[in-house]
Amino acid sequence: MPPLTRHSDHGIMPVDFDLYLITDRHQAKSANLLETVEAALQGGVRAVQLREKDLPPAELYELAEALRQLTGRFQARLFINDRVDIAVTVGADGVHLGEKSIPVQAARGILGQAKLIGVSCHSLAGARSAEAAGADFITFGPVFFTRSKAIYGDPLGPEKLAAAAGLNIPVFGLGGITEGNIRQVLDAGASGIALISAIIAADQPQQATTTILGAIRHARQPVHSLGTKEQLP
Repeated sequence: MPPLTRHSDHGIMPVDFDLYLITDRHQAKSANLLETVEAALQGGVRAVQLREKDLPPAELYELAEALRQLTGRFQARLFINDRVDIAVTVGADGVHLGEKSIPVQAARGILGQAKLIGVSCHSLAGARSAEAAGADFITFGPVFFTRSKAIYGDPLGPEKLAAAAGLNIPVFGLGGITEGNIRQVLDAGASGIALISAIIAADQPQQATTTILGAIRHARQPVHSLGTKEQLP
């Protein structure tokens, strides 16, 4: 399934990426998160979510400013997790909201009509609610087991992801996604994948990114183009 490129109903900014990188400096091999993100950008990442919930506001703001400059060099999108105020101040492309964040409508009122709003969803009901509230895209998971998402219960699996993918906004599979199961996620109808450790925790984030993007491209190829002969009538 090709990526669902969608212009926001609220503005002109498209959801035009199919790999959504989420930061976690605690998993990075480098002590400097910016080095890890830069390597991922060099590998082809074009959308980054800054998600460092334990950072004091001043430090989070400084990191957001640095990431805005860095992502700008690569013409990549930057989203700030939860902190709409910081997103506005640094000129981010949007925010990513969680279950305990302010409502989508409230964030829209602060951000204006041209920015993107993503929402984390852990059930089909939550996904439908996010779409109805005006989210531009969602992450849905955990699709597979991952320690960081264990608090949300058992993995939802590709079947529930497929149900969520029937929404009219882009849906990114999240949770336990690796090079080896990307095809399952995309075959379920997801517009793309969102991940943390497969890139952030990699010894070589640039190479890991290149490999994952290659797996995405490969998974999107029609079966007959991979060497499978079609049956003649």
